[in-house]
Amino acid sequence: MRLNVGIDGPVGAGKSTVADAVAARLGILHLDTGAMYRALGLTAIRRNMDLQDEPAIVALCNSLNFTVSHEADGQHTFVEGEDVTGLIRTPEVSMAASTVSRYADVRKAMVRLQQKLASETDMLLDGRDICTTVLPNATAKIYLTASAEERARRRFLEMQSKGSTDTFEEVLEAVIKRDEQDMNRPVEPLRQAEDAVLVDSTHLTFDEVVEEILRIVEEKRHG
Repeated sequence: MRLNVGIDGPVGAGKSTVADAVAARLGILHLDTGAMYRALGLTAIRRNMDLQDEPAIVALCNSLNFTVSHEADGQHTFVEGEDVTGLIRTPEVSMAASTVSRYADVRKAMVRLQQKLASETDMLLDGRDICTTVLPNATAKIYLTASAEERARRRFLEMQSKGSTDTFEEVLEAVIKRDEQDMNRPVEPLRQAEDAVLVDSTHLTFDEVVEEILRIVEEKRHG
């Protein structure tokens, strides 16, 4: 039986970095599904498309070739062969990803691809609908979160290290806005699956979060 682990949670909860570490400890691959939506949002922005034009965004999604590879420094996400990994973590792309991910046909296309990848190998997936939609029968399901202020602080420090001039207040506002959009979208809104285990990382160190998730996975595998 495949070992599939799902981690859901809001923006800035640290899903990607935690998932990288957990997957490495488990010896399985990590698929950052949010990066796929970000890559679509980035492409739409680059093409000056109206993000509210659902038919056009769906057509774009269906026309693009998304691929991922796992390198020493983590997942790299490609669109039409171009590595866009370093371009998809800005607030603008984050909001674009949240917008395009509202569209049912976009989500269907992405979910099909994600399920195919997870069926082929043991894998950890993180995103916003992994436990509820993509892998409803995952071995272990985690809902990773933290307070909005703590998530904004982490994102602010990350952006500062990359030369961003956004203020903490602007980052916090963007986090809250993203939460509202993700949790209230009509198609597969962000929510904690009934059988997902809540991990609140507000007052935990990175290592403590990783160890807690590993404990949960082992309990689910052997319990």
